[in-house]
Amino acid sequence: MKFSLFVHMERSDLSKPHVELVKELEELVLLAEKAGFETAWIGEHHGMEFTISPNPFINIAYLGARTTHIRLGTGTVVAPFWHPIKLAGEAAMTDVITGGRLDIGIARGAYSYEYERLFPGLDAWGAGQRMREMIPAIRGLWEGDFELSGEFWSFPPSTSSPKPLQQPHPPIWVAARDPSSHEFAVSNGCNVQVTPLASGDGEVTSLMERFNAACKAHPEIKRPEIMLLMHTFVAEDAAEAERLTNDLSLFYCQFGAWFQNKKPVHQGILEPLTEEEIAAMPQYAPTKIRENLVIGEPAEVIARLKAYEALGYDQYSIWIDSGISHERKKKSLQLFIDKVMPAFQ
Repeated sequence: MKFSLFVHMERSDLSKPHVELVKELEELVLLAEKAGFETAWIGEHHGMEFTISPNPFINIAYLGARTTHIRLGTGTVVAPFWHPIKLAGEAAMTDVITGGRLDIGIARGAYSYEYERLFPGLDAWGAGQRMREMIPAIRGLWEGDFELSGEFWSFPPSTSSPKPLQQPHPPIWVAARDPSSHEFAVSNGCNVQVTPLASGDGEVTSLMERFNAACKAHPEIKRPEIMLLMHTFVAEDAAEAERLTNDLSLFYCQFGAWFQNKKPVHQGILEPLTEEEIAAMPQYAPTKIRENLVIGEPAEVIARLKAYEALGYDQYSIWIDSGISHERKKKSLQLFIDKVMPAFQ
């Protein structure tokens, strides 16, 4: 099982400069590259300091000039916010700039907060249908002289300029949850990204079962890769594990509030949660977070990851966004590198 890093700029304090966040992002990715991580993943989000990444290709091009061999992936671009010609061209240019190290992850998106600002009236179903039209379209554009008369986009024969360095094109990953998404990804020869969020190991198993069912239904397709994305933090002792658990509990409550899209947002920062609002999300209580996320001392983390490896996951991605300080993120990542990774070599 390979390891990767899922990482964004984030802040809750407006006095912390964005330029400082860029340097911290670079430091974490360089640490992952030095340790032998397969990929660093960066997604797309708009108008929120909770996750700062309006165009992941910009971040990836920047990191591509400062790294030498780690792969750099979009985890993920939001399909309905792009035109196929624009996405195909920007992805291809990024692949050229990074020396053929781009992986492109594509999703329908999740936040109604973003939908109502960038695409008013869009819902999850409509976003998913646009993603399904997008993937064959960008493949066609990379091949060249591709014409589309679709439900959502139409254009005369067109060719991506430039074309990707990787042939026939960079690996495509689909963020999948429900069985139909797995079926679409596998039937189209795409790799799959899954996350249980904070739902626990039962969901980890269920996601693999959905992927395996899709593979079984399409024996004519070579088995794609599947990546598991989870918040993962290594602690040096029980006290540090408890502190991390409490921090991630608050992070997930904030995540839930962003997802509900009901609280006011000022300067890209969500209004602080009240004790009542936190209590109304018992699924993110510290006891549940400790059980469902991968937080603990090295031996505990190794045992959890060995179980995921046995299920058949090809890549395990450490989701490091958490609202904690950069120094604490770096400490956890270094403990993972020093104390956990050797068990998988």
